[in-house]
Amino acid sequence: MLDIQSHVSLKPYNTFGIDAKARYWVEIDSEDQLKTLFQLSEYLAVPKLILGGGSNLLFTRDFEGLVVKVSIEGIEVIREDDAHVYVRAGAGVNWHQLVMHCVHHGYAGIENLSLIPGTTGAAPMQNIGAYGVEIEQVFDHLEAVAIETGEIRVFTHAECRFGYRESVFKHEAKGKYLISSVTFRLDKHPVFHTSYGAIQETLTAMGISEDNLSIKAISDAVIRIRRSKLPNPADIGNAGSFFKNPEISKDQFETLKTAYPTLPGYPTGDLTVKVPAGWLIEQAGWKGKRIGNAGVHTRQALVLVNHGGATGSEILQLAYKVQQSVDDKFGIRLNPEVNIV
Repeated sequence: MLDIQSHVSLKPYNTFGIDAKARYWVEIDSEDQLKTLFQLSEYLAVPKLILGGGSNLLFTRDFEGLVVKVSIEGIEVIREDDAHVYVRAGAGVNWHQLVMHCVHHGYAGIENLSLIPGTTGAAPMQNIGAYGVEIEQVFDHLEAVAIETGEIRVFTHAECRFGYRESVFKHEAKGKYLISSVTFRLDKHPVFHTSYGAIQETLTAMGISEDNLSIKAISDAVIRIRRSKLPNPADIGNAGSFFKNPEISKDQFETLKTAYPTLPGYPTGDLTVKVPAGWLIEQAGWKGKRIGNAGVHTRQALVLVNHGGATGSEILQLAYKVQQSVDDKFGIRLNPEVNIV
């Protein structure tokens, strides 16, 4: 039975803590409910917003349509072979809980993505990544329900068209499908990724060597790093990294490196170099700054925060100022990682 409500506050459902409202609201916990919902004629023409954990959203206004909160649970192994385990998770499964489940069972591949907020259904939409690993490296397929027809469609890896924090669901398929489950191809024999960021340094501080390295140790290290750098949304409103790390040409990087010798850069394997957006923002003087109730976090300049009572528009205006400042200083345009509504 669907319980469609009216004029629902979205404040509890977005980690920025913005008090926007939904004209209509419904929570879904099964594919059958999805099919039923998309067959209701009175809501066919109503704009729809699919909501997972609300950890990658900035509401700048009320949503004059139907917000669909996806709460489909369940984790199961659907098949395995000598090298891999195929794990399917419902779109509403908390992402970190899925990672912990896989680490506990020895399924390798997503341990570097520990403590990323949000739900499993949102992971492929954003092609989430951290510490040298991205979802596309372990993704097998997903199931999605077509909003117009209620039909279930399987999307393969190729059909998702993954890019850096990109997928087809942010472009051609945006607003046309609701992801109901995601299946990952995980490894029985782990390949450890420890070279990115402070992972190796943290492992050493934890007393972990190559001899006792494990996916749990890497997960523990990532959790320790993230907790030391990133604010808990329960304590202060934020959506994690607000901007993508920009990729610039090698020539531009070398020119900037001459002027700014400490500029970090990570070659992407082609003709570009990925530069940490947080470093650029900090060098532009924004770390810890506050304008009204919106601000830049004191420990991680990549995170914009709601000090309490800020509107989405105030946070967006701060983001614009940060973008302009970095562009003026470095000639690099930052693009938001957060979805702005």
